Amino acid sequence: MLPRVADSLSFLYLDIVRVQQDDTGVLAEVTSERHGTQTVYLPTAALSCVLLGPGTSITARALTTLARHGTTVVVTGAGGVRTYAAAQPDSLSTVWLERQARAWADDQARLAVAKAMYEKRFGTGTAPAGSNLATLRGLEGHRVKAQYQLLAKQYRIGRFRRTYDPAAWDSQDPVNLALSSANTCLYGIVHAAIVALGCSPALGFVHSGNQQAFVYDVADLYKAELTIPLAFSLHASHNPEGEARRSFRDGLRLFKLLPRIVADIQDLLDPSKDRSRDVPDPSEQLVDLWDPVAGAVPGGLNHGAASGPETGDAHPCPQ
Repeated sequence: MLPRVADSLSFLYLDIVRVQQDDTGVLAEVTSERHGTQTVYLPTAALSCVLLGPGTSITARALTTLARHGTTVVVTGAGGVRTYAAAQPDSLSTVWLERQARAWADDQARLAVAKAMYEKRFGTGTAPAGSNLATLRGLEGHRVKAQYQLLAKQYRIGRFRRTYDPAAWDSQDPVNLALSSANTCLYGIVHAAIVALGCSPALGFVHSGNQQAFVYDVADLYKAELTIPLAFSLHASHNPEGEARRSFRDGLRLFKLLPRIVADIQDLLDPSKDRSRDVPDPSEQLVDLWDPVAGAVPGGLNHGAASGPETGDAHPCPQ
């Protein structure tokens, strides 16, 4: 089944625990001096994604069980605000990956998705009809610059210029440091949502040439609302990076943003919003065969019989 982020148990974040498998199921062991060792069993069949934060370890048996149940495992930073690696199960549907790849490979479809991304930032109907990407990039630049000027005036910090220089990191002003730190947190959350859907972080529509191009695309939808105001609020901080990470993690409410991110990705890749056909029969785990006319034909069948396809040995991948 596709990850259903709207379900309360779709995403589970864990830290400072050991995840292992026993004869009953997958469990998390929490050890403390005050309470000793406590055991909590995980509802693996009800989880689409497990986020493993700092201080966690997981055994091979537990990871195998999660994969068998179709659960994506993502290694993250504290609070799930950075993504370092992800393990996706073989049973994860490729519906959204295929839609992403088709839209990315077709210039007209890619342009339509890119324009839709800009419209999500501007507001529906605010982008001039027939605008090309160069015009939209210019409009976005003016919009962000105006927001910088408004927030700089609000916080009385004078002229502000966005800079990002890793070679001179410590010499940057608090707002730029906080903004870079908060954006990194946002990238991690977006990355987790993308891999949980089965999409590719590398196939971007506005950005290109980087393994996180699609992450940057989606994250840009939320910066004006989330990270930019936060960064300006920390203009007088003595530790803008640390405070940005903590404020972002505590105030963002991760499990409410993830459903929004997934819904936005689905809206961009499927503007029709008719997704009932996207949910496969959970009892069918066979791989379909591609056909240029039919689109997809059933796998696990003998298509060489003169009288039509006959059922043969059902293999996960047709031989």
